[in-house]
Amino acid sequence: MLGRILKPFFPRGLYWRAALIVFLPVVTIMLVLSVAFIQRHYDGVTRQMTGHFVLMARHITAEIERAEDPAAAALRLSQALAMDITLVPQEPLQGQRVVTAWYDISGRLAIRELARDLPDMLGVELQRSIVTLWLPNGEAVAQLQVPLSRISARNPHQLLVLVFAIGVVMSLISFIYLKNQMRPIRHLAAAAEAFGRGQLMPLRVGGALEVRAASHAFLQMRERIERHIDQRTLLLSGVSHDLRTPLTRMRLSLSMLEDDPEIAALLSDVAEMEALIDRFLEFARTEVVEPVEVADLGALVSQRAAEARRGGQAVELMGPYSGPLVSLRPQMFARAFDNVISNALRYGSRARVSLEVGPRFVTVNVEDDGPGISPAQYELATRPFVRLDPARGASRGSGVGLGLAIVADAMRSHGGRLELDRGVDPEFGGLIARLILPLGPDSRA
Repeated sequence: MLGRILKPFFPRGLYWRAALIVFLPVVTIMLVLSVAFIQRHYDGVTRQMTGHFVLMARHITAEIERAEDPAAAALRLSQALAMDITLVPQEPLQGQRVVTAWYDISGRLAIRELARDLPDMLGVELQRSIVTLWLPNGEAVAQLQVPLSRISARNPHQLLVLVFAIGVVMSLISFIYLKNQMRPIRHLAAAAEAFGRGQLMPLRVGGALEVRAASHAFLQMRERIERHIDQRTLLLSGVSHDLRTPLTRMRLSLSMLEDDPEIAALLSDVAEMEALIDRFLEFARTEVVEPVEVADLGALVSQRAAEARRGGQAVELMGPYSGPLVSLRPQMFARAFDNVISNALRYGSRARVSLEVGPRFVTVNVEDDGPGISPAQYELATRPFVRLDPARGASRGSGVGLGLAIVADAMRSHGGRLELDRGVDPEFGGLIARLILPLGPDSRA
C-alpha cells in the first residue's frame, strides 16, 4: 500500500534510482551525524563559557558592592575585563528576554543558562550579538554588556557548510562516475530496441563485468536469431522455388489435354498451389532487410488504397491523407497493408481505411463487414500456418494461414504491433485490424 502511494514520487530511470539508492543514505547519515555533533559539542562549549561568565559576573557585583566608590570600581573592572560595566539607577527591561535571530540556537541556550545560574538577574537582552544583563547591586543596578562570543560558541553552521560543500563536490564526482557506468546499459538497451525493429546497431562491449556479460549474451543471442532467420528464409525460398518447376510442368501438361471437368479441377488445384507458394515467398521476404526511409505514411496508405480500388476492390478511404512522416520500410509496410486489405475483402464485401495520429503512435485502421473473429482467437490469427476458416466461413476459400502473420512480423520489425478488434460501426461490424507504428522524435504531420 505504501509502495503504491510513494511510487509516483520516485524516479523511473535506472540512473536516478541508482543515484537515489547511493546518495540518500549517505546524505542522511552525514546530516544526522553533523547535527548530533553540533548539538553535543557546541552545547557543551556554550555551557562551559556561560558558567565561566557567571562566575565573572558574581565577582564583578561582589567587587562593586565592597568598593567605597562603586562607579570607580565599575570603571576599573570594565577596563580590566574588557567589557562594558556601568551602574544605572534602575533595570529598564523588567525581566524581558529578547533574542533577535530565531536560528541562533547557541544564543538561546546561553540566555537560558544565564537565567538558571543567575536567579537574581533582573533582565537580559540579546541584540546584534551583544548580551546585556542587569544585576542588582545595592540601591543601583549593574549593567553588563559583553559580546555573545564570550559566553557562547559561535559559527556552529561552519561545520554544516563544510559538510555540504564536500558533499556537493563528492556527489558531482559520483554522478559523473555513475553516468559512465550507466552508459553501456543504455547502449545495450538501444541495441536491443533497434534489433527488435530489424536494425543492426553496433554494440561495443564495456562497463562493469555484469554489464559486459549481458552485452556478450545479447550479441550471441542476436547472432543465433540472425542465423535462425537466415535458415528459415533460405528454407522457405528454396522449397517454394523448387516447387514452382514441377507445378509449371504440370500446368503445361494439363493445358495441352482436352477440355474436361477433371482437367479444369486439376488446373484449379495447380493455381491454388501456386498461390500458396506465392504466400510462402511473401512470408520469406518479410525477413529480408530493407533500408529504413522517412516516408509519408498518409500518402503511402492513400496510394495503396487507390490501387486497390482501381483493381476493382471495394475499399473506402476516409482520407486522402498527408503525413505524418514516419521512419519505415515502405515496401514491407505496403505488403503488410495489402495483406490486411486482402484479408478484409476475403471474408467481407467491403473494407474501410482510416488513419489516426496520436502523440506517440500513428494507427492505420482497416475495417470490414465480415463475420469477424472471436476475441479468444485474436492471438491465434496472427500465428503462422494457423487457419481460422471454420470461424470465418469456409466458403470464402482456404489459405495457408500466413496473411496476418506477415502483417504481425512486419509491424514488429518496425517497432509497432498489430491489434485485432471487433468493429463498432453497424456497416463495418466485422474485424478491425489496427496497424500501430511508433512516431519518432523527428516525425511531423
